[in-house]
Amino acid sequence: MHSFKHLLAALSLSTLLASNLVAAQPEMLDRIIAIIDQAVITQTQLDNRTADIAVRAAKAGMRLPEEDILKKQILDQLIAETLQINMAKRYGIEVPDADVNNSVANIASERGWDKPTLIAELAKDGLTLNEFRERMRREILISNISQGVVRGRIRISDQEITNFLKSADAQFWISPDYHLGHILISLPPSPSKEEVSTAEAKAKRIYEQLSAGGNFAETAIAESSGPAALQGGDLGFRKTSQLPTLFAEIAPTLEVGQVAAPARSQAGFHILKLYEKRGETKQIVAQVHARHILIKPSAILTNEKAKAKLEKMRTQILNGEANFDELAKDHSEDIGSKMGGGDLGWAQPDTFVPEFSNVINKTKVGELSEVFKSQFGWHLLEVIERRDEDLTEEAIRAKARQMLTNRRFEDETQIWLQEMRDDAFIEIKI
Repeated sequence: MHSFKHLLAALSLSTLLASNLVAAQPEMLDRIIAIIDQAVITQTQLDNRTADIAVRAAKAGMRLPEEDILKKQILDQLIAETLQINMAKRYGIEVPDADVNNSVANIASERGWDKPTLIAELAKDGLTLNEFRERMRREILISNISQGVVRGRIRISDQEITNFLKSADAQFWISPDYHLGHILISLPPSPSKEEVSTAEAKAKRIYEQLSAGGNFAETAIAESSGPAALQGGDLGFRKTSQLPTLFAEIAPTLEVGQVAAPARSQAGFHILKLYEKRGETKQIVAQVHARHILIKPSAILTNEKAKAKLEKMRTQILNGEANFDELAKDHSEDIGSKMGGGDLGWAQPDTFVPEFSNVINKTKVGELSEVFKSQFGWHLLEVIERRDEDLTEEAIRAKARQMLTNRRFEDETQIWLQEMRDDAFIEIKI
């Protein structure tokens, strides 16, 4: 039964091709089998979905339950879809034609179909391209409303993220993959001082040769006592949790191509080289500290006059006749920044609207921009400082939040659907 539910829940392209979702208007002679608030589900919809599931199951070699159980499961699914579409309509959510076009194009591309082939494949299931587009539109609508509402219901606390990041699961996920080369100059179990000294001297000599450009793989084959010696000391890609403790400590300190100085363990002296590193979560972003003055056109202040007013302020600032901070406090119409002299604080340029972002990127530190317009009105801005900020920790926490949200999504979706079902008027007529 479990595998059947997965088949039922994950309707694929084939399902879209052959199944009916929720029709806006039933045919005149079609029997109504369920009423959900102001919407209905018809016998034809149930029969079409049942036939489709049967075809999918046959292709997958899966045995279906008894007909009455199967139809109850399918009706439950149709009711859930109807509830979601009803909510989307209440919120005024629509799916733009561009989104539908992209989805249809992606499906065709994944299967290597051009448009005539797609139309021919649809025809085999008795569908026209327009009918398929409408089914796609409903699928996208259901996905959008569920993603938007359910993710908004899930609350992940900072403490939950902190606790998760301490777990072995998270540490494995966070750590990069290191491609290492390894040379071992071995020591006997209870080495004498002379044996240690000799091995250490040999390791230092090899390290110096490698640092001067020596071939690591050839050296490993000739000199290493490590298990991967005959493979040129190549350990392949490994996460820090898959490396010996000593290696896990050294690997993060190396740049790609760098050879580490010999390090000792009970086994002997180890020399590591970092060939590649992937999956690193480090994130350095450019940030800008800027301030601005906003003047909005109005019924009293025309577009031309608003621009002229701001250009006059620009001239006053450049001539030393006025102070940016004071002009912003007295005249700016950006409520959020005017009391701080127009100060926008540190931000990434792409967080602003495109017109604003473009001007910030072109303006040098300490310069005033030309007066420019955005959807909010006319702006004058000054770039105060720029910096590269290490947001690695924030990026890791954001990814962790996303992972925890995804883990809760399915359970929260079922709770949400059940709540909607409890609150709705539902009359089943079979």
